[in-house]
Amino acid sequence: MTESQDFHSGFIAIVGRPNVGKSTLLNHLIGQKISITSRKAQTTRHRITGILTEGKTQFVFVDTPGFQTQHTNALNRGMNRVVTSSLREVNVVLFVLEARHFDERDQQVLDLLPQDRPVILVINKADLMADKAELLPFIEKLSVLRHFAAIVPVSARQGKQLDTLLDAIRPFIPEGEHLYAEDEITDRNERFLAAELLREKVFRFTGEELPYSVSVVIEQFKLEGKLRRIHAAILVDKEAHKAMLIGSKGEKLKEIATQARLDMEKLFDGKVFLEVFVKVRSGWADSAQMLKSLGYE
Repeated sequence: MTESQDFHSGFIAIVGRPNVGKSTLLNHLIGQKISITSRKAQTTRHRITGILTEGKTQFVFVDTPGFQTQHTNALNRGMNRVVTSSLREVNVVLFVLEARHFDERDQQVLDLLPQDRPVILVINKADLMADKAELLPFIEKLSVLRHFAAIVPVSARQGKQLDTLLDAIRPFIPEGEHLYAEDEITDRNERFLAAELLREKVFRFTGEELPYSVSVVIEQFKLEGKLRRIHAAILVDKEAHKAMLIGSKGEKLKEIATQARLDMEKLFDGKVFLEVFVKVRSGWADSAQMLKSLGYE
């Protein structure tokens, strides 16, 4: 058997303020959708691990929630704890920014980053810059804020410059046996992933009119041969939110469930029977006990 020092394995945190494209970056790095995305700022609420094995090097990416600077309920405080604890446990940090945008929210995240870890600045959405000449002064402005191990402009959505980003990370991955099997892409189970995919569709198909206080519970997950039979409940804060989700003659809920099922079938590579209900659970986002029961850290 090959000696362990021939192998490299390490953890890489992906951090940044909400909506800079952290989850999109993770999904494109590992080539599979495991972290949900939407325009809503609270989309990622959990620590999501994505695993990429390239030959003898294993990259273990940790996608964190966007650091919350507003709305200080129990949910957001918990999400911020996930960010800060993740930073203590990794070998490298990817600090993700949106091209041409740097404000006090980004500065707050930058101030959290440990001084004893290499930090790579990832400038996302570089493809959206009409004038690429604007990128250089933006990089120069940021490079004086702290020492970055590397600065890499990327387009997470288009998958551009991701090989360059991996090359920048590689020198900081320590020697050691691989932590996961070569074909694993995440340490999260299918039950968790099913709940996340359904929650993504709730955000996507309700837009801004539905508040952030929405969560998903998988009440039943059965594997029958290659068929997955899933019963899920969408938790909302008020009766009015329930009506909003169900829609006229149940059409909105049907659309949400259908799109979630299609994503599940693609990820799980098998047929899914999905039944979805909407339930009112007032105040769940500010109840530590309920958050714990829902699997929040």
